Amino acid sequence: MSGGSFNYLCYVQDLEDLRSQRHDLEDMASRLAGLGYAQDAARETEELLLLLRQWEVRATARVARLTDVWKAVEWWDSSDSGEDGVHEALAKYRNDTDGLPTP
Repeated sequence: MSGGSFNYLCYVQDLEDLRSQRHDLEDMASRLAGLGYAQDAARETEELLLLLRQWEVRATARVARLTDVWKAVEWWDSSDSGEDGVHEALAKYRNDTDGLPTP
């Protein structure tokens, strides 16, 4: 069987696959750029890497903001705490006016 030079990057199906093959995607971008006649494909591959990085930064910030809310709901639903914990977590979440995780 031929192929596999980029760990079968050509078979990436979704964001999870793409994230797990970031190194291969970077290598592919470099390979395309090095061809000299595939600048458009190299540029789009680089843009995909940039979008992936942006998404990860933004998602990480949002996860940090939502973690306490998610935990409160999960603990309430598993009977480890009560509904008051959800209200407290939501108040903290809503008071985070700058949109960034609080230290």
